[in-house]
Amino acid sequence: MIRSGDEHPATPDWRDQAACVGEDPEIFFPLSDVAVPGTEASLARAICRRCAVLGACRAWAIEHGEDDGIWGATTAAQRRVIRRATTEPAPASGRYRGQAGASRT
Repeated sequence: MIRSGDEHPATPDWRDQAACVGEDPEIFFPLSDVAVPGTEASLARAICRRCAVLGACRAWAIEHGEDDGIWGATTAAQRRVIRRATTEPAPASGRYRGQAGASRT
């Protein structure tokens, strides 16, 4: 017989593996998020850089529009730039693509 708790084992969440677990949350929500060494954000970013799930954390924050704090070693301003770069269409090359590959009849 399968017990109800054994049917669907808990799926590990990337947050459980984060280097920031147990750290003071205030570290990750500084008054200033300027990414310059010596600023309030630098301690949070240093913790993030040693994290095994940095990429998942950053991706989650970008995907969910997180506009506060340090996530995946990025500031809110950096995530906005990444979000814009990944959602805006690529600029046109200025050439009509159909000309080069047009068939002759």
